[in-house]
Amino acid sequence: MQHKPLQDIRILEIGGYISTPYATSLLCALGAEIVKVEKPGGGDDFRRTQNTDSKFWVQYNAGKRSLAVDLKHPDGIALVKALIPRFDVVMENMRPGKMTGLGLGQAECARLRPDLVYSSVTGFGSGGPLEQRPAYDTIGQAVGGLYSVLSNAGQAQLAGTCMADLITGLTNAAGVLAALVGRARTGSGQHVETSLMEAVSTLTVDALTQYYDDGKTDPSRQSRHPQAQNFCLKTATGEDIAVHLSSSQKFWLAFCDAMGRPDLAEDARFTTYERRTDHYFELAHIVEAEFLKKPALLWEKLLSANDVPFAPVLTMGSFIAHPQTEWLQLVERERNGLALVRPPWRFGGERPERSSSPPRVGQDTRDIAAEVYDTEHVEELLAAGVLFADD
Repeated sequence: MQHKPLQDIRILEIGGYISTPYATSLLCALGAEIVKVEKPGGGDDFRRTQNTDSKFWVQYNAGKRSLAVDLKHPDGIALVKALIPRFDVVMENMRPGKMTGLGLGQAECARLRPDLVYSSVTGFGSGGPLEQRPAYDTIGQAVGGLYSVLSNAGQAQLAGTCMADLITGLTNAAGVLAALVGRARTGSGQHVETSLMEAVSTLTVDALTQYYDDGKTDPSRQSRHPQAQNFCLKTATGEDIAVHLSSSQKFWLAFCDAMGRPDLAEDARFTTYERRTDHYFELAHIVEAEFLKKPALLWEKLLSANDVPFAPVLTMGSFIAHPQTEWLQLVERERNGLALVRPPWRFGGERPERSSSPPRVGQDTRDIAAEVYDTEHVEELLAAGVLFADD
């Protein structure tokens, strides 16, 4: 039987795109019931007018329920307020002040349910010179330092995927879990706040430390390689292999044995970690030439036999198909042209699952509204366009 630690926890999500929806998708897999508040008609903008055919939307929202309500209408706000006491958590990622302006800020919601956990995600926090600046993943990666750290010095470039939004979602989920633990102990609610800028800092801790370790020199993509003693190497058959030796002398000597180059271990430029750091780029040139001499499968055998830390550089396609991914049951089997990524935890050896079924816009509107309003009033709100149901 799957361990669902958040069973019976109800979460009202008022957010879009990725940072909050990813957080709630993780909490959903842990057993929480997630009710997603959406605009009538088109729903969350991340559906991109495709309803449940948007693969990005489905990845972050499968397993949730959909309440389509007009938050620009007083009757829509009244419905949400009536629902608040029935929820343990409210999670939102509006710009600072927007929820308060709607009458759904943390103070008002806590008045309706004093032990409420209320989570707010913003771009830059609830104050400061950038408070009202719009922020998406690209903005978070830029201002958080990722683009400079992951690019060559002086040549900042875009990343190949979303990172700021995802780490913000994970940070948000961790904060909510901590607040729920605190509530269980004290009975008190809590306002949990994070932002893209704060969350990205969890990914740049090492780079910031390197900045001080290198005499306040800004790190870049290549500046860490000498310290980490890592390499990304093309093989004779075209596949790439990554190697990470760190400061261990044991792994360096094993690497020399795997390459059949014991002479490198005796080379004065490379005998110690400090010397290899000073002459890293000379060493990298030698290693790159060696790896072009043999096919990837042979290199994998040699590196494994010598216990060298390495991994094949996987694409997303090869990651999904990799035997270790399969053993971990990390990705669901593909349905309707999409494989959902499962949460990164196992409990008692078993990974929790979300329902793979995504809700249509307003699929659950009638049932959720009926928790606080009688049928006649619900139908009146539907007829007035305050609510929308696709059932």
